[in-house]
Amino acid sequence: MKAFLYNIGYFFKEAWRIVRTNFLSNLFSVLGTGLILFLFGMVATGTMIGNELIDKLQKEAEISVYFSETISETEVSQLVDAMKTINGVWDARLVNEAEARSLMEEMLGEEANILELFEENPFAAFIEVRIHLDTMDTVLKEVRKLDGVEYVRDNRSVLMQLQGIINGLKILGSLIILAVGITTLIILSHMIRQGIYNNREQINTLRLLGAPESFIGFPFVMVGLLLTLLGGALAIAMITVLIRNGYRGIGIALAFVPLPTQQEVVMNISILVLAVSLLLGLLGSLFGLSSIGKGGK
Repeated sequence: MKAFLYNIGYFFKEAWRIVRTNFLSNLFSVLGTGLILFLFGMVATGTMIGNELIDKLQKEAEISVYFSETISETEVSQLVDAMKTINGVWDARLVNEAEARSLMEEMLGEEANILELFEENPFAAFIEVRIHLDTMDTVLKEVRKLDGVEYVRDNRSVLMQLQGIINGLKILGSLIILAVGITTLIILSHMIRQGIYNNREQINTLRLLGAPESFIGFPFVMVGLLLTLLGGALAIAMITVLIRNGYRGIGIALAFVPLPTQQEVVMNISILVLAVSLLLGLLGSLFGLSSIGKGGK
């Protein structure tokens, strides 16, 4: 450890010298790695936001239960209480005719004037039942068994379609992660191999002086880590700008959509991209160093 700390200055100088030797190639390597990691980060961002959206929508999952008009208010109250006892239901409440009309007016917005054409309120009272989405089938079966229930409306199809989109995004994300890993490893290993070839005389000299392989190879590992970290930083900067602009647009167009906070998304994606950058930089460098025997001869 003392020897490593004693030589740390040499390692940094040697790494910087290797970078300067092929500065243009290394620059393009940083740009290419940054664009690849940017693509990875955007897929990861979409997956993260999509999962958060699904989780929040699942918590908001509800069904609307319409009951017979012939039952009394007491029986309706008993029906609400019975639904609260069903496994998978965490809340149930009665929505009267006036509130049902008000909810529809909110949904219609400027088009709500069409409701003025009706002389009487066309909306019936119903019971709003909030449920756990994974127990929906069981809840629907139990609710339909209750006396007085005429019709049950659920939003399962919408949530299932959304879940399908997220699952597709996860598959796409996995493929892109695989592509990012392979491409970055190839780029880095090529750059390391080129650096080894360009410094083969110095490597042979160090070997003749008795320098261990770890001493010779460590500056190349530092170069690989530097290139991927710079690429990761570039990707994070582009992702941050895109997320901020995207949130601003979503906030205006879809203010009702439940999303994680912008700061939370940026922080999580930044940590993920940096971690992937470090991992790929280390693996790519070690893979490139496998040719040090050939490059140093």
